[in-house]
Amino acid sequence: MEILNIALPKGRLGEKVYKVFERAGYGAEDVLDEKTRKLVFENPAVGVRYFWVKPSDVAIYVERGAADIGVAGKDILLEYKPEIYELLDLKLGVCRLAVAAKKDFSDTLDFTLRVATKFPNVAMDYYAGKGRDIDVIKLNGSIELAPILGLSDVILDIVETGATLRENNLEPIETVAPVSARLVANTSSFQFKNTEINGLLEKLKGAL
Repeated sequence: MEILNIALPKGRLGEKVYKVFERAGYGAEDVLDEKTRKLVFENPAVGVRYFWVKPSDVAIYVERGAADIGVAGKDILLEYKPEIYELLDLKLGVCRLAVAAKKDFSDTLDFTLRVATKFPNVAMDYYAGKGRDIDVIKLNGSIELAPILGLSDVILDIVETGATLRENNLEPIETVAPVSARLVANTSSFQFKNTEINGLLEKLKGAL
């Protein structure tokens, strides 16, 4: 039996994802044991080897072939456009990429729009599709501060409940894309381990 190497995103989402794999019959010992510092967990009996990685790195492990399959957020896939196959929407970690601004903001189109974001490629693609000139300001955290302090006109970020936006007198004005966890596969692995990957895929669909 071929072993499938599976990259899981660290954190709450990864734990939810693993429980779906477990329900599908692909459990491995100690994966959710908080006391262990292990990063790799194997169950040869069902042909899986799991490892925890930073959520934004899952697609890299899969694209480069260190993992045969993995679970990555649609936001990461849109931003980095890795050469991998997207197999299944797991409908977990559901949120959206949205543009938000101060409540009194209106875009008059007669200036270059300043967009603060962790997702510069998504921002450029989105506004190119609208024919809008933008100045992308790449930030790594506290994106909501940018329009409050006058660094940007709008932000493009993940929105789940919108509570953080409301608390900072901001509101979503446009939805860019829906986001959720996606099962992805390495292109070569999908060819050479097709039986194993498709078998897992069908059982995951049943477990969902």
